[in-house]
Amino acid sequence: MADPESDTFPGTPTAPVITAVKVLPEPGMNAASAGPTADLRECQALRVEHELALWGNLDRCPTLQEAAEFWQGNEYEERQLFLARLKGETVGMCSVELPLRENTHTAGIDVLIAPVHRRRGLGRTLLLHAESIARERGRTSLYGYHEVPLAAADGNPLLPAKSGAGGLPVTEPAVAFAAGSGYELEQVERSSRLDLPVAPELLDRLESEAAAGAGGYIITGWDDTCPEDLVRAYAVLKARMSTDVPIAGMDWEGEDWDAARVREEEQTMARGGVQSAVTAALHSATGELVAYTVLNWRPGVPASIAQQDTLVTAKHRGRRLGTLIKVANLRRAQGRWPSARSVLTWNASENQHMLAINIALGFRPAGYEGEWQKRLG
Repeated sequence: MADPESDTFPGTPTAPVITAVKVLPEPGMNAASAGPTADLRECQALRVEHELALWGNLDRCPTLQEAAEFWQGNEYEERQLFLARLKGETVGMCSVELPLRENTHTAGIDVLIAPVHRRRGLGRTLLLHAESIARERGRTSLYGYHEVPLAAADGNPLLPAKSGAGGLPVTEPAVAFAAGSGYELEQVERSSRLDLPVAPELLDRLESEAAAGAGGYIITGWDDTCPEDLVRAYAVLKARMSTDVPIAGMDWEGEDWDAARVREEEQTMARGGVQSAVTAALHSATGELVAYTVLNWRPGVPASIAQQDTLVTAKHRGRRLGTLIKVANLRRAQGRWPSARSVLTWNASENQHMLAINIALGFRPAGYEGEWQKRLG
């Protein structure tokens, strides 16, 4: 393959020039002090245009500060981002994410084409470019995601997920593109939105009902940085999060978390401008950390909060801990980020227990996310 720093695909006169994006102007400088490059800003502009066209807001869109931090990669994952230009005009981008500790047989693939340049074969060209890098690195299982609004699925025929739960509308161009490129729809997650603030009386009632079945546990929590005395136990839960949630047929193995990895994630979020609120449950008899939930907020998108991990370990399920920690964390978030007007969350369609908790809190369906996989021969 040609040098990926500047690769021109032959064939038609309109083949784009694909260039590797440098995140920072000088090696060794952090995103906050150096500022992102012009190329990264162009990628960000493409992403913003896409999100506004699809959703009418930037609730799901990483900020430029987040993107600058993310695309530097880390010791756990290498990340490569590419910008495509046609006659000097930016037409799209693609990326490859390469896990370095676990799942080293996999690669994450993403392609985005500017709306005015779609349906010209550019997506296929960028996809082949990204896949070729994954192949060169010995990756045999590729994965990718995309999300569609709720209205797109209304009344349209669905491509069913291999998990047996949920599907995506076959009329969506992204669905046709992924399926036509050899990717299989392994799993569908439902995105849901909760309007804020949540009525205090609802939180009080849910907390009271859940507490009645959750005797023997202590609810604790923290902002941004896990207390030193809990960080090792928290790492154990983070590792379980990679294996205990439904992943359908995705070809993933569990992640190995320790205190250092937790601290690296916290520092990455801080440099990216992301704040977090965490609520956890301790088992009184053993002192074991058995459940946790995370909410993230960004000053650049002050009206929106993202629900991240929620996990209750298998031995301690059925005691209403999921509800108890979610209620406590919503209270923490509303007090800390009063400008927030909604929370977004994602759940596997087959994860009915967690969906039921979210529905009780007032979450309403907002869209669907497809998790796609392609195994290379």
